[in-house]
Amino acid sequence: MSLEKENINSGEILDLEVLRKLYRFVKPYKWKFYSLIFLTLALAALAPTRPLFIQIAIDDHVAIGDAQGLLHMAYILIALLLLHALVQFAHTYLSGWIGQVIIRDIRIKLYRHLLKMRLKFFDNTPIGRLVTRNVNDIEALSDVFSQGLASIIGDLLQLVSILTVMFIVDWKLTLVSLCTLPLLIISTYIFKEKVKKSFNEVRNAVSNLNSFLQEHITGMNIIQIFNREDKEFEKFKVINREHRKAHLRSVLYYSVYYPVSEIIQAIGIGLVVWYGATGVFDMQLKVGVLISFIMYLQLFFRPIRMIADRFNTLQMGVVSSARIFKLLENNDQIPNEGNHAPERIKGHLSFENIWFAYNEEEWVLKNINFEVKHGETVALVGATGAGKSSIINLISRFYEVNKGRIVLDGKDIREYELGVLRKHVGVVLQDVFLFSESIFFNITLGNPDISETQVMQAAEMVGARRFIERLPGGLSYNVKERGATLSVGQRQLISFVRAMVYNPEIIILDEATSSVDTETEELIQDAIEKMMKGRTSIVIAHRLSTIQKAHKIMVLDHGEIKETGTHEELLEKGKYYAQLHQMQLKSMAIS
Repeated sequence: MSLEKENINSGEILDLEVLRKLYRFVKPYKWKFYSLIFLTLALAALAPTRPLFIQIAIDDHVAIGDAQGLLHMAYILIALLLLHALVQFAHTYLSGWIGQVIIRDIRIKLYRHLLKMRLKFFDNTPIGRLVTRNVNDIEALSDVFSQGLASIIGDLLQLVSILTVMFIVDWKLTLVSLCTLPLLIISTYIFKEKVKKSFNEVRNAVSNLNSFLQEHITGMNIIQIFNREDKEFEKFKVINREHRKAHLRSVLYYSVYYPVSEIIQAIGIGLVVWYGATGVFDMQLKVGVLISFIMYLQLFFRPIRMIADRFNTLQMGVVSSARIFKLLENNDQIPNEGNHAPERIKGHLSFENIWFAYNEEEWVLKNINFEVKHGETVALVGATGAGKSSIINLISRFYEVNKGRIVLDGKDIREYELGVLRKHVGVVLQDVFLFSESIFFNITLGNPDISETQVMQAAEMVGARRFIERLPGGLSYNVKERGATLSVGQRQLISFVRAMVYNPEIIILDEATSSVDTETEELIQDAIEKMMKGRTSIVIAHRLSTIQKAHKIMVLDHGEIKETGTHEELLEKGKYYAQLHQMQLKSMAIS
């Protein structure tokens, strides 16, 4: 089993186009966003106040023994601390709230968009990658608001406000304080670039890990049937090892950068103490100024250390946003431009010069022409890959024809509103998919207009009522993921009930009895006849015994209709159908 790996590299941090698209999601909450900007400005303004008031307290009150004045300054400092804490709380909560509501909106929009994509899109896109887009990428996007853009702006404004106050208080001491700043900027830039690269590797590893796990857990029965557990486990270990290495590289960069920045900060503080102490000894500098500058430096270096991490967070969010918007802008959807929405249809189908290919020019169907009148049953037979399933996929517009047209009751099916068209077509597939829900939900798919009475009537019709009533809870019985607690035959019967409860005018059976045992097949043959009565029916079957009563049988080979007729007519011709019939008789005799 192979899996295409995904490689994604970071783009520009300030991708204005991506930020503009993001703003569309911010717009409904613009007043809260403006409040966040105000709180960011408030935090920046409050940042240098504490050292400034401590300086005033020491130089103007402690130095002269003014206890009453010092008490007043203590009250002011406590009030400032409480105000700063309150603003910080509001800022943190509001940035997190905005991030969460925006990713909720984006996740809803993305999932709604995926629901409308063509099946061809899902054929070509690993499901694990789509899960990564919907979960990991959108979570990274939330950090843009909670830890990225707002925090970076806040840190930059805080740096400006601290520097401004420092230069006003003592410009010479400020210049001494900034001697180590170039070292910190260089180390921060190197760290940012290294961590950005490691984060790219982590994101790629997560995406590949998700895709691998989704594919292999889904195909676990194949892995076990062919005794591939050890081989696939070795593949998993390789992918997991790459994931671990990518994370450890980022841990290494963090473990180096923070001690280095602490040393640079300590050197800066040492220079300030050395130069400031000389000024204090010479009576040219007050003690309060020196103490406040030590505090200023601590406040100044902290956002610089954090800014590199925040830039990487912002960049990851911007890249994730670009990937999400790229998916949202993928218009590989079936156009739903028809407005014909009849309450009921007759079910008169015509295929007129149909050519179809999943990939360009690799024709699966070639010049297909046939007609199914209201109430008729047409059977499609042929070898695997002959194009039978492609024909029925085109009727419900799961795929679009390349040439020609399909006509339903005199109108091109593209003129029908897509939901209405599919409402009138009931499909029973060989591979039955059931959700991890109750039997009732799997039959109605959450449609509130369908009652339990209707479900049980449909179950009675197809012979499924007895086994449903025997289950604990009946219709409330949870079938678990993919219907794991039911037999193949029971899952197939539920799919029959699901098709019939919507009372469609066109019934499509895609090898619907090939996965059931002979006893179950006999049980549902009568039900199939009842389902087809008065309805247009198209049946794909490998067992020719199930289609002998069809009004018309079409034999397909390599995308072309080779012969058409009733069971007796085709046997008399002695060609394709007769050969298939003879081969099945021999197979039955041997078994």
